[in-house]
Amino acid sequence: MFSPTLQTPHSGYHWDSYSHNFFEGWYYRVTIPEIRESFAFMYAIEDPSGGAASASTAQILGAGEQYGYQVFAGIAGFWASRDNLGLGHWGEHNLAMSPQLLSIADFNQHITAGYQATATLNQGILKISGQPDCRWCYQIQPVYGWGNSQCFQQSTGGLLSFLPIFEPGWQVLMAHGRATGWIEWQGNRYEFTNAPAYSEKNWGCSFPQKWFWINCNYFDGEADLALTAGGGRRQVLTWMEEVAMIGVHYQGEFYEFVPWNAQVHWQIDPWGKWQMQANNYFYQVELTGSTALAGTMVQVPTDRGLVYCCRDTTHGLLNLVLKDRSGKVIVSASSSLAGLETGGQAWSNIWAN
Repeated sequence: MFSPTLQTPHSGYHWDSYSHNFFEGWYYRVTIPEIRESFAFMYAIEDPSGGAASASTAQILGAGEQYGYQVFAGIAGFWASRDNLGLGHWGEHNLAMSPQLLSIADFNQHITAGYQATATLNQGILKISGQPDCRWCYQIQPVYGWGNSQCFQQSTGGLLSFLPIFEPGWQVLMAHGRATGWIEWQGNRYEFTNAPAYSEKNWGCSFPQKWFWINCNYFDGEADLALTAGGGRRQVLTWMEEVAMIGVHYQGEFYEFVPWNAQVHWQIDPWGKWQMQANNYFYQVELTGSTALAGTMVQVPTDRGLVYCCRDTTHGLLNLVLKDRSGKVIVSASSSLAGLETGGQAWSNIWAN
């Protein structure tokens, strides 16, 4: 059962009902440790005003880091809730009603291409060119939103994220959860119980000029540890700024390192190596991520529509060390199933700050 106290700010749909050149995107991932694989589902709506560029897209980065997607032209089949996390698109169906959240059984009976997702459900079917239909249905038990478990959840971008000054907005919806269900992908069926799950979203008129991202909620020997970190060069009103943050959930506590409460530094290769360090008055954290894989290109919203300018791996190597101010280790952990990403405007040298 989903606890309302775990609902994060910005869970609802952000479009103001008139702006053009607007996008909103949602990211869901489930990691299946038994087979050392992850499935990432990326949903996006572009120009919801109904213009010529209006479209909804669903992308999947699946087992073996294989990729597929389906574009749903127009927005007639899209729906999203403004009050809580809920969205979907009816691409092909036999219903004479407005698109909305359906029961699992009704979705299976009436929707032959599309998806629906909430805080506790991710379900869909895509027709991907050259592949068998991809189907999935899993239910989610959230464990961590974004913040201490017993407190109201926080905005990933801070209190100023409620004002339209940052481009784009970003919110971790669920830093960690447990997923149970199945995925049919490229002719194979994967079933899982209590698998690590994650979700986040972003919205605005385009992604940052360039960015990096580190995420993991499956660590060897640590069942209650989740990390999300990232940084980018983003627009703030009429100027650009470079910012980064690190958030760690561990044993019911939230350790946050953000520009307004900590010093955050990074050294990011164009691809292959991610390093971050941060400290505040109470704690310090160090991250080192790496991969020898080529990664997979996925599409992200830009002022030119969806463009392949983001490289991802779900098989990254990651080491995390969190200490208190005295240097005592709170947790030291590693993983070979981390999400690592770089994107946007390419850079040829190490990006350091």
